[in-house]
Amino acid sequence: MRSIEFLDTTLRDGEQTPGVNFSIKEKVAIAKQLERWGIASIEAGFPAASPDSFEAVRQIAQVMTKTAVSGLARSVKSDIDACYEALKDAKYPQCHVFIATSPIHREYKLKKSKEEILEIIKEHVTYARSKFEVVEFSPEDATRTELDYLLQVVQTAVDAGATYINIPDTVGFTTPEEYGYIFKYLIENTASDREIIFSPHCHDDLGMATANTLAAIKNGAGRVEGTVNGIGERAGNVALEEVAVALNIREDYYQATSDIVLNETVNTSELISRFSGIPIPKNKAVVGGNAFSHESGIHQDGVLKNPLTYEIITPELVGVKHNSLPLGKLSGRHAFIEKLKELELTFEESEIVPLFAKFKQLADKKNEITDDDIRALVAGTEIENPEGFHFGDLKLSSNTDDTVTAAVVMANADADEVEVVADGKGSVEAIYNAVDKFFHQNVRLLSYTMDAVTDGIDSQARVSVSIENTDTGTIFNASGIDFDVLKAGALAYINANTLVQKENMGEIGQIISFRDLPTN
Repeated sequence: MRSIEFLDTTLRDGEQTPGVNFSIKEKVAIAKQLERWGIASIEAGFPAASPDSFEAVRQIAQVMTKTAVSGLARSVKSDIDACYEALKDAKYPQCHVFIATSPIHREYKLKKSKEEILEIIKEHVTYARSKFEVVEFSPEDATRTELDYLLQVVQTAVDAGATYINIPDTVGFTTPEEYGYIFKYLIENTASDREIIFSPHCHDDLGMATANTLAAIKNGAGRVEGTVNGIGERAGNVALEEVAVALNIREDYYQATSDIVLNETVNTSELISRFSGIPIPKNKAVVGGNAFSHESGIHQDGVLKNPLTYEIITPELVGVKHNSLPLGKLSGRHAFIEKLKELELTFEESEIVPLFAKFKQLADKKNEITDDDIRALVAGTEIENPEGFHFGDLKLSSNTDDTVTAAVVMANADADEVEVVADGKGSVEAIYNAVDKFFHQNVRLLSYTMDAVTDGIDSQARVSVSIENTDTGTIFNASGIDFDVLKAGALAYINANTLVQKENMGEIGQIISFRDLPTN
């Protein structure tokens, strides 16, 4: 029985999701949760991309005690130097070097021959190995690279000192059969006098990321790379929670295990959803709200007689707790704190008082507070804008011309209030017009979605929005939670505008794309 390592790239590849901008504080909190989840290595960022990315990698490197921390670098010595500086305090530092190898990338992006790329790989993997004991190498767009040339690329990297060889399906092009064969061929034909661990890195453009990843494991891969909830560019990356549970449920077939602590899965998934502003789809495998729901009468009857009739995954396996301490309006501060600890939610001591106050307000409106309500309560914390203001109140009035007037109150810690009033053809438009008046920014609303946190008429509403800063083209995601769906929508829009304001004031570092950086 083989043990499969898990490398998480949520903080690097996952943050390339349009609208996702983790703060350094959020990245550190995510890294700590990933370590609790059992992740072997965290790709914490691309240190050369921006000062924020460098600092995030540096801070994560300082707090990890069991988990290796990796930095991404192009085949550029200054990138590798940046990784070294950011990771010099890490207990287990790793450097991940990459260069594209497919014909289309060679011709149109790099404008280099096969031989030139082999020389670049030899030079830069050797350089990385002089600074790091563990070096990973990736041939970008590997699955569209000629197989004989891909073997040359891999052998060159191994000869130069690479320990891990990652075979990325960069554009989600391959199929399970093809991908499995690539791993089998490379593993059987790469020569080395030391252990070389191969890993898949799959994107989900054709919906086959999980299947491709599992095919790689079946054909000898020893490490998996992906993100929590499958976030990432375009259709996203492979969802690590799906791979981890598949290995557990089908251990008989894959003959492989992992160190993932499965009952931390839901906590990890919820944390990423909260910080990324991307709701988990109800029908999402493993962690979706409907993953353990049964609507069909036949299914319900079977589950009542024996859950195994229609549940191959038990809720408890992934951390969905059914028997837990119930909370209500008579619950005290101590019980509330114990619930936060039971759910392993991240919070600061200074946040206890405002969180408990929100809990008491919630308890006055609901007879029974569920775990999902508590998670939503913590997730609903507002983002304070640079001027210290946050959402205070909302009043709506209908007009004789069928328009709506919204009065949005913004307040700060000193009890100073600003009221902005605007009209709209509907309630949401009026509210958002008022918020626009407060911020005076050039933004465009891209999406607005709403769902219920729990079942029942007394559920809290969660509204998620995506907006574009039209001055920079940056997209930001944010969400808001409240019993009143219109207030939830106001919170979401205010939080998103706050992120735009922070970018405009230079508080959010602009990530430099690969195409903006030198290639050698």
